[in-house]
Amino acid sequence: MHPTLSLSLPQDLDRALLIGRVWRPAPINGPSVVVVRGGQVFDITRFAPTTADLFERGDAVDVVRTAPGELLGTIHALLAGELGLQLLAPCDVQAIKACGVTFAVSLLERVIEEQAGGDASKAAEVRGMINELIGTDLAEIQPGSEGAMKLKAELQRRNAWSQYMEVGIGPDAEVFSKSQPMSAVGFGADIGLHPASVWNNPEPEMVLAVNSAGRVVGATLGNDVNLRDIEGRSALLLGKAKDNNGSCAIGPFIRLFDDGFSIDDVRSASVSLRIDGDDGFVLEGVSHMREISRDPLDLVGQTYGAHHQYPDGFMLFLGTMFSPIKDRDTEGGGFTHHLGDVVSISTPALGTLVNTVRLATDIAPWTFGTRALYRNLAERGLLSAPH
Repeated sequence: MHPTLSLSLPQDLDRALLIGRVWRPAPINGPSVVVVRGGQVFDITRFAPTTADLFERGDAVDVVRTAPGELLGTIHALLAGELGLQLLAPCDVQAIKACGVTFAVSLLERVIEEQAGGDASKAAEVRGMINELIGTDLAEIQPGSEGAMKLKAELQRRNAWSQYMEVGIGPDAEVFSKSQPMSAVGFGADIGLHPASVWNNPEPEMVLAVNSAGRVVGATLGNDVNLRDIEGRSALLLGKAKDNNGSCAIGPFIRLFDDGFSIDDVRSASVSLRIDGDDGFVLEGVSHMREISRDPLDLVGQTYGAHHQYPDGFMLFLGTMFSPIKDRDTEGGGFTHHLGDVVSISTPALGTLVNTVRLATDIAPWTFGTRALYRNLAERGLLSAPH
């Protein structure tokens, strides 16, 4: 598996406060909340039956640092699959939300998808036309600003305005429901493409963990798997393009904010992507969070507030600037996934999220939802865990 296990963990592992979830086999047959301390993995489910519960606690940092728990083994043995435990997505009952078109590059690619009608063979031609037409650096445009509104008026005059431009440089961010609570997959899992899609790509992103009070408590990595042809045909197909079996990967762990890691580290992070294909194809790229058009906390504020509450908290994908255009199969055809692609998304403070591309219809079906979770916790006597 690429990359090495050591790179799958934060470079400052000894000081990182890492929260995760693992599936424990019989007799438990269910998920447990785990923390990583000194390279060892401890089950602390009796103190926090879900990660959502943990993030509600005012003493969450102290619990992660000091709460006694059952030792399960080393973190390297867990990632290597040597403990008989499956690493799950580190979130559970939280809503899973995502922001789109938050980088200039991804804004242009969404407009291209729209103009090309989801046809990858037309992308290069449309890309050249759009770049010539706009004639400005969208990265310099502040969303909702006077300059943005002047550009909007000019593009409308030229009949070139787009719904993606509206959320890219307008006052309102695009925030959508990416996936269902309990449906995200974690490190090492298969990710799924809808079999109807022939033009698709990964979207490497930073993901914030937010509690029910709207407070950001930590961050992790995510793959907002994207079906360019389906969304490109119509933005009304966003749900079909974004929410499928295995289409949302999060992990490997949530790193809690503390004195050594904060929202400023998210703002300054660089997120790397590597795709290794069975055909020998390799694609690499880097997204720099400093180039995001909207501040992460602004995106949180557009998601949560008097207009919308999340009593179980939520995970928030912050968007990506990575829309691969490197030709893979045909000249001018750009990039699309092949089954078997290994996708690695990494940043030094959070480690690496690794997943393998399959069809959504071929990977394990999603059967363990919220009701199953609470039945399992009740059978284990954990629903009365101390708070």
